[in-house]
Amino acid sequence: MGKRRVAILISGRGSNMASLIEAATAKNFPAEIVLVVSNIAGAGGLEKARAAGIETATVESKPFGKDREAFERALNDTLVAHNVQLVCLAGFLRLLTPWFVKQWDGRMLNIHPALLPSYRGLHTHERALADGVKIHGATVHFVVPEMDAGPIIMQGAVAVRDDDTPETLAARVLAVEHQIYPDALRLVASGSTRIEGGVCRTSANASPDDRLIAPAII
Repeated sequence: MGKRRVAILISGRGSNMASLIEAATAKNFPAEIVLVVSNIAGAGGLEKARAAGIETATVESKPFGKDREAFERALNDTLVAHNVQLVCLAGFLRLLTPWFVKQWDGRMLNIHPALLPSYRGLHTHERALADGVKIHGATVHFVVPEMDAGPIIMQGAVAVRDDDTPETLAARVLAVEHQIYPDALRLVASGSTRIEGGVCRTSANASPDDRLIAPAII
């Protein structure tokens, strides 16, 4: 099986996009990033992608107004024209219709800054701190029509500190995101995942030290 052809969809600076692009430069990585698409003209991530030698495209959502599916059909045409096999959402600020999700069922990944199914939606770090959770993190999942609800591919966690602010917590979670998104793409692109009954199963092993306890009592 050759390298899987991947498109990354962005709306902004594309920090997770950059981690995927960097990972895909490894010779043994089972996917290649062939296209970066933004729905907003001039998004910062486009320049980063071009600097890395990756083709970019802009399919603006604004001209389509409230006709979300018409925008998505134009976006889908662009993906199909580039023979894209997998799609990674990286700060793509659009709610996707069931039509588009169906086109990419089992082939579209997203990363969310929380340990799903907790804290779906926005402002995840603020909400986690308000609830006083001791462990927080990020999740890579397959995209389904319901927001932040698809089969979970990989998760990474951080301990929450008493003096954390949403900004400090977000920074540590972002570092985890940059680690798990490329690893999750590696699993999917290499054929190491399967979906059974709405749950993602993988042939990868759990972490050798599978405990994260917070706070630590020394």
